[in-house]
Parts: sequence; structure tokens; C-alpha cells
Amino acid sequence: MRDEPGLPHVLGRSGDLEIRLATTKKEIRRAQRLRFKVFYEEGGAIAQGRAALVRRDICRFDKYCDHLLVFDMAARNSFGRGKPKVVGTYRLLRREIAERHGGFYSQNEFDIAPLLGRHSDKNFLELGRSCVHAKYRSKRVIELLWRGLWTYAKHYHVDVLIGCASLPGVNPLKLALPLSFLHHQASADAEWQVVPLHGRAVPMAILEKTAVDARKGVAALPPLVKAYLRVGAKFGNGAVVDTQFGTVDVFTIMPLAEIEDRYIAYFGSPDDVKDRAAA
Repeated sequence: MRDEPGLPHVLGRSGDLEIRLATTKKEIRRAQRLRFKVFYEEGGAIAQGRAALVRRDICRFDKYCDHLLVFDMAARNSFGRGKPKVVGTYRLLRREIAERHGGFYSQNEFDIAPLLGRHSDKNFLELGRSCVHAKYRSKRVIELLWRGLWTYAKHYHVDVLIGCASLPGVNPLKLALPLSFLHHQASADAEWQVVPLHGRAVPMAILEKTAVDARKGVAALPPLVKAYLRVGAKFGNGAVVDTQFGTVDVFTIMPLAEIEDRYIAYFGSPDDVKDRAAA
């Protein structure tokens, strides 16, 4: 059983949807089943070992992380009885927890040690394994995930959000437009910069800056990356091909002090979010 003292049980609501943290192993397994459905059954990721047998996206980091869950409270089971359904999830790993358990997940792909060293006084929060059930992919669900994330980040005095964001496909040339757009228009400043691990780097600047149509570049991005951009996210220099998940991954950096105004403009003030969650 997990509990987060000081955080409300429900972090946000929107109609029949509500967001809260997983508090039991059973709820984490429900998040893993949703991830398997989205990443493996729908996205074509390659299931390995136990994950293939139990049809859950199992990762060693899950036991150390917190898991945001979006529930459809009006969902019913096959017998017509009410049974809330997990339709969205986000995995959260705070720096203090990561340092006790072998680091961040993104350190498997990117060399983030210099970034952490330059900002040794800052509280980093890694975002990962975000997905939404196909029938629930709407602006409303993404906004609810961000409400929960923001409430969580404020509660733990998080300074910086980081993580791997994925573009579908393993051929960087077919992703030349979105990758080049991110490199030319949203590259992180030197103090926040991160590069892929040696031997894993894929260049992002495939197209010259003058050849990149900004409107088309944004349109070619997955919804989650668009949401990151909307609040002012910046990106590392270089990408990594993840053959297991069938994606090209980029590193995302979001210092809260730099994105808060844009977050409020898009999602509302943090106080408003708190009021809605406590309602």
C-alpha cells in the first residue's frame, strides 16, 4: 500500500474522469496492463520475458516510482456493474528516489550525469511511460494528466521535469521533419543540454533550418510532445532509437520556473487545480 501524506486522494476531476496516485500493487498492475495494450498490442513494441506471459508492461523501475492514474468512474464491467477503468497513466520518479535505486530510467539512453552535476541543488522529476487508452485520447484526458502532474510536482517542490519522449518509428529519416523542428526551434540552452550515450546517438538536425516549415513540424509531432512544447519544453541534442518499443526517443527538459506562466495560461493556475482536486 502506498500513501503520499499531504496530497489529496483525488488530484483532479473532469466529468466522469478523475486522476489520483496508485496506492496499491493492484493499481500499478492495472497501469502496466494499459501500457501493454498501448505500447505492445497497439504500438508494436516487442514483449520480452515475463511481460509477454502476463501481458503487462513490466519494468524494474515501477516498484520505485509513483504512478498517476486517470479513471473513468462511469465505466462498467461485462455484467453491467460499475467498475472504474484505468484509461491513462504517467510514471513519476523523483531524484531522491532515483539516487537510492540506481538512477533514472532515461540514463539508459542519455548521458544526464553532467546535467545533474550542474544542478546538484535542484529537485528533478522524471516523467515516463505516459499513455492513454485509444478510446479516451482527448485534450480533456491530457489536461487531467497535467493537472495531477502539476499538483504532485508542487507538493514535492520539484524544480525540473525531465524524461524521454518518443516519436513513433525507428527510421530517423522518416522523422526528419519533427526531429529537425525540435532541434532548430526548441533546443535546450547549454546549462540544460543533454546528449545521448556514446554509440547510441542519432542526429536530429537532418534538415537545414531553412527547410523546416514550423507549422508542419508541429503537426508531425505526437500529442504528448506537442503538450510539452505548449508549456515551453526544450530538448536535448541528439536522439536514440529504441528498437524494443519501435520509437525514436528525444530528451525533454522543463524547468518549472520557466514553464509556469505558460502552464497557467493553458491549464489554469496551480491554486485553481488544487481547488478542483479538493472539490
